[in-house]
Amino acid sequence: MNVNLPKKEKMNVRAVIIYTISIIACIIAVIVVALSYYFGSEELDRLITLGGSSLTQEDIDYQLLVSSFDEIFQNQLETYTTEANIEKIDKNQDIVYTYYTNNETKENSYDLNLHIPYINIDNETIRKYNDEIKQTFEEKAESVMQSTNQNIIYSVQYEATIEKDILSLIIRSNLKQSSSAQRLIIQTYNYDLKNNKEITLQEMINNKQLNINDVQNKINTEITLEQRKVNDLKSLGYTIFERDPENEMYQVENSKEFFVKNGKIYIVYAYGNENLTSEMDLVIV
Repeated sequence: MNVNLPKKEKMNVRAVIIYTISIIACIIAVIVVALSYYFGSEELDRLITLGGSSLTQEDIDYQLLVSSFDEIFQNQLETYTTEANIEKIDKNQDIVYTYYTNNETKENSYDLNLHIPYINIDNETIRKYNDEIKQTFEEKAESVMQSTNQNIIYSVQYEATIEKDILSLIIRSNLKQSSSAQRLIIQTYNYDLKNNKEITLQEMINNKQLNINDVQNKINTEITLEQRKVNDLKSLGYTIFERDPENEMYQVENSKEFFVKNGKIYIVYAYGNENLTSEMDLVIV
């Protein structure tokens, strides 16, 4: 018996090419949209040129510093050298150490991951710092542990450095309570160990021999860029915390939260310090 099998259809090469090109175009479109969310449409236009020639090594290095900000928080004082004569409160502890830890979880009530620092210096200004740290972070932890059925997630991390006799401490806490928006709080403390005084951002900029006008321009540029990203997301229907680049809070003399690491100044605008939001901006100089 002869069986006639159906002839195998020839592959339509042209259709395959068109289909492949369409898939590649879709992938590129998704990548461009994702990048525009991150950089903002105007900044993306600036960065994307033929061959990407406008993306300098300085741009790349800066974005790497920004993207690695979360990795800073190791709950420790980094190795340091100082010529300052420091009178410790506890001779057996480091200048900054973790004095309060709690990694407790209570089902349906709270999940804690706390590493709260203590500055181990016998000095009136430092005592005020430690009191503020306790009131802001430890007392909040105590109130969380008294709560029931609120599903609270609360974490506190820190990092400290000493560079050229400047002690710099940054503390970050995240609080998520029931259906409320997540709140991010960042507090910093910067102290001149040699001269026994608090140091401001302006003084730190001068210490680093940076030009204050250049730093101010950098801040203005970054905040304006972030607001452009907000506008892009608003046009897509998202609700994002808005910045006002003209607000005096962005002036160098009004910028209170900053941290020094590896010779760089991290200027932080954590909007959760005053508002119920996890939004923050970071300017590195």
